[in-house]
Amino acid sequence: MTIKHIFKLSFILIIFSCNNDTHLSKIEGKRLDINEEIVSDSSIENYIRPYRENVNKNLDSVISYAIETYSKSDGDLNTAIGNLMADAVQSESDIIFNKRTGKHIDFVLLNHGGIRSIISKGNITTRTAYEVMPFENSVVVVKLKGTQVQKLAEYLAAAKRAHPISKQFQLTVSNNDAVKSVTVNNKEIKNNEYYYVATNDYLYNGGDRMTFFHPNDSLYVLDYKIRNVLIDYFKKKDTLNPKRDNRFIKLNN
Repeated sequence: MTIKHIFKLSFILIIFSCNNDTHLSKIEGKRLDINEEIVSDSSIENYIRPYRENVNKNLDSVISYAIETYSKSDGDLNTAIGNLMADAVQSESDIIFNKRTGKHIDFVLLNHGGIRSIISKGNITTRTAYEVMPFENSVVVVKLKGTQVQKLAEYLAAAKRAHPISKQFQLTVSNNDAVKSVTVNNKEIKNNEYYYVATNDYLYNGGDRMTFFHPNDSLYVLDYKIRNVLIDYFKKKDTLNPKRDNRFIKLNN
């Protein structure tokens, strides 16, 4: 029997089987545990090894140096690592935003929970940025009215957490957590003025109950991942030495 005849016979059998009135009655499955008993396929391993080695080489390339270890738990209202992240987003994202719009970002707000790792003392690599920010969150810029910036300040005062804010935004609260003063670029906010606030897409969409981004006048999507912001920032800084400061403080009286 030739290949041609086999093909014709197979085709006839398929047509015939399709005419049968059959119904699926049961699906059976079997659990396969992934453990040490599974033998790796050397051909697959050999195929992916050069790619893995190249990825690891890129991730482990040294791009900066940290003189201390920085953790998001080293302060109540602002932390060195949080200040670093917010200032990085401010400086790197503003370059893109200004080129597209001719305007500048007024300040940055991120979230404390978005910091997923410490920055250890010593060499900073690309992998460091992936550890600190493993999520795919990207930068967006929102045009907010001064009244909404006031709500943003009230949110921070009530939250009592070190949500990262850039140094252009300074907030002082009383000992009972009421907003005493809030400035943007050393000027008191004005209710009817507009401010360009950079944040991430998760917070813009209401993450951490940050509802004050809506409604808004305009939204600018930069297509710039926070992780890539950090990588670009680290590459420009030979040495990292962020500090806690007075961008968010609480009065004792």
